[in-house]
Amino acid sequence: MSKHQPTTQSAIILALFALSILINGCGKSSAKERQPGKTEEVGIIVIETKPQLLTANLPGRTNAHMIAEIRPQVGGIIQKREFIEGAYVKSGNVLYQIDPAPYRAVYASAEAAVEKAEANLASLKLKAQRYAELVKINAVSKQDDDDIQAALRQAQAELSLSKAALDAARINLNYTRILSPISGRVATSTVTPGALVTANQETALTTVQQLDPIYVDVMQSSNELLRLKRELARGTLKHSGADEARIRIVLEDGSAYAHEGKLKFSGVSVNATSGAVTLRAIVPNPEGLLMPGMYVHALLDEAVDERAILVPQQSVSRNSRGEPTVLLVGEGDKVEIRQISVDRAVGAHWLVTGGLSVGEKVIVDGVQKIKVGDVVKAVLVQQIQPIANESSESEEHTGHYQPVSVNTAANVVGR
Repeated sequence: MSKHQPTTQSAIILALFALSILINGCGKSSAKERQPGKTEEVGIIVIETKPQLLTANLPGRTNAHMIAEIRPQVGGIIQKREFIEGAYVKSGNVLYQIDPAPYRAVYASAEAAVEKAEANLASLKLKAQRYAELVKINAVSKQDDDDIQAALRQAQAELSLSKAALDAARINLNYTRILSPISGRVATSTVTPGALVTANQETALTTVQQLDPIYVDVMQSSNELLRLKRELARGTLKHSGADEARIRIVLEDGSAYAHEGKLKFSGVSVNATSGAVTLRAIVPNPEGLLMPGMYVHALLDEAVDERAILVPQQSVSRNSRGEPTVLLVGEGDKVEIRQISVDRAVGAHWLVTGGLSVGEKVIVDGVQKIKVGDVVKAVLVQQIQPIANESSESEEHTGHYQPVSVNTAANVVGR
């Protein structure tokens, strides 16, 4: 036992020595990392105001501009279908042909009745002229003359009645050719040649929808609409300048639709279930890309905030109560935290409605390296603006920043 004791003691001494070296090294490393005397450099922007177009992103669905349900106005057997299902038809194109034979017979009979009435009228006119001369010399009685005049008027009425029947027969004969009342896309047919149809039947033969232009119906919260109207009335916001608000469409796959539309109609009542108001826009659809029933997003230009304050979304965080906050460089270059109010996203920014003033310095870069109360070195940064219009909420922006000269003066406009 005594022989191995020095070896054990030596091992313990070596282990303690190695541990002391490790602890000493870690302490130096930690001290080196913390560097309590170092002033961290952070990127800041200086708050300023500028006019900003406010855009609402509203869900909506497309609806046909015009819809015509095709029903027969006379009954009969369908002889032919004159269209290809799904094809484009023009107003006045023949869609169906009903067997015209019975209606041609009725028309011919009405024509004959007119000719008979005309012949009868001509005969009575000559007879009335003769009686008018004979009554002057008392060759016929006054009663006979009165009777012939009455018969003449009756013949004139019968001719008018026959002509009306002829017009009705002509109309019914024309109705055997079922025409498209509008231009548009024709749907599938519910009947085939040989089917018996009746006048004004409940089931439509087919449907024609006019899709260029096309309607986009969107829903806006009544609360948001009231707020917008109040701010416009107070002058906080201004109208965007156009008589008809522009509207841009984002498709279901997230792509932007090529054609802009115009807002045409705002609902006069609020939906009791959803608490929303329907807004209707009309949008060009020359390529036929939009189809009725499609779900879309509508970007609607609402108004212009002449004194808008925007801060990058990456500079805004939330506290434990979910309230938005930002870090600022305050007096003595110390980091301060400030609760703010935001209204909506504008591209890669938040629109700030309270909590910030012109000239204040908001930290946008390096926030992970600092805490409230730290003394920092502020470096003015400048956002790299994307090529696309930042007001479009449908587009994604990276929001990257790059430093500029530390001494660069910001163009500050008083709020």
